[in-house]
Amino acid sequence: MQTKSSIRLGLCCIFLDQPIKFRTTTIKSLSSMNRGDALFKLSEICLNNAQELYKSLKFCAANKIGCFRINSQILPIKTHAEFGYDIYDIPNGKNIVRLFKECRQYTKEHDIRTSLHPDQFVVMNSPNPDVVNRSIAELEYQAQVAEWVGADVVNIHGGGGYGDKPKALSRFARNLNRLSDQVRKRLTLENDDTTYTPSDLLALCQNENIPLVYDIHHHRCNQDNITGEEATAKAIETWDREPMFHISSPRQGWSGPKPRQHHDYIDLKDFPKYWLNLKLTVEVEAKAKEVAVLKLQKQISNYFQL
Repeated sequence: MQTKSSIRLGLCCIFLDQPIKFRTTTIKSLSSMNRGDALFKLSEICLNNAQELYKSLKFCAANKIGCFRINSQILPIKTHAEFGYDIYDIPNGKNIVRLFKECRQYTKEHDIRTSLHPDQFVVMNSPNPDVVNRSIAELEYQAQVAEWVGADVVNIHGGGGYGDKPKALSRFARNLNRLSDQVRKRLTLENDDTTYTPSDLLALCQNENIPLVYDIHHHRCNQDNITGEEATAKAIETWDREPMFHISSPRQGWSGPKPRQHHDYIDLKDFPKYWLNLKLTVEVEAKAKEVAVLKLQKQISNYFQL
């Protein structure tokens, strides 16, 4: 009889109560500066974020949280057409990269997985070439960060349906050829809550060797012809390493007016029992952040002690 869960819970990006603060900036703020001053400000922010990432990983290790999702703006405005920058062109660039690599070593020593989840403006199946170009630039930047810190997942959604989902997914597959190996070996695809179900994405994932990050909340909002248990099994088959899934609960319950909105915590009834005996990473998408992860961690532990 199994007495301990093999689930690796993941904390997403930021903290609720801990004094760990990632910084960012805006185009408006930078536009009032000359280039040198703007790069200096960006350097300060990037250095802070690298230091805070290390603190985040230490918190995860101390609290037995097995995964940390890195904020996609850890290097703010990195790929912006006017204000973007190469990390080695900003003051302390080499030191920032050194700190990221120290994070990588720390994750190895403490068995902490890391991931990145680019923002929604990354749309690889857009019919607009400019959108695709910007999406590729963003993926290349995040894969570079992933290389430095040792992250094995850069996760994106399928994009828009554009009135013809099969055609849109074919466009997605063609654009994959433009990605570097650094991106491709980390790229994963997630079902979303409005457009692409697990069934929509599975063929693409299988044909292109892209792991499916199964989001069960999204699946419950955007259903297809397979059950959660079937989707779990099919998603696992797409992985050549430990699968990564997502969990969240609706803010106002499943009968509420907006079931897609995330709750502060995870309702244990929403966590599939058939996941409990699997070796998975489950990123917890809850607004109470580390407090929600630690609460769920305790609830799962208590389940195995019953």
